[in-house]
Amino acid sequence: MKHKIMIVDDEEEIRRTIKRQLKDTGYEIIEASNGEEAIRLIGVENVLILDAIICDIRMPKINGVEAIAHFRKEYPSIPVIVLTGFPDVSLAAKFIKDGAFEYLVKPVEKEKLVEVVAKAVKQHHLFSGGGA
Repeated sequence: MKHKIMIVDDEEEIRRTIKRQLKDTGYEIIEASNGEEAIRLIGVENVLILDAIICDIRMPKINGVEAIAHFRKEYPSIPVIVLTGFPDVSLAAKFIKDGAFEYLVKPVEKEKLVEVVAKAVKQHHLFSGGGA
């Protein structure tokens, strides 16, 4: 079974870079350019086979804070990885306290991203009963 990862970032180049970094992992990548699009796409995609979400914070329309709150409320079993270019210690602590899987700062090294996504996917399958 191919694992699905959603990348939510308003910068096309960032989405492309993340996709490239995850290319050899075999993940199927779904892209959204803002929180509003991500929320709509999750409704269209089979949410049961979405394994992790990588989400930026500063975006137009529905920003990452609002989108992540929605994901955590509506889909609590899907790990959310926060990826931001504007690190904020208090915001990072709040995201982790509120259930974000990880808080990463751009640019993130390929090895770190691949490791975090793999752990998130594994956790999702353990908690959703899908096995490892």
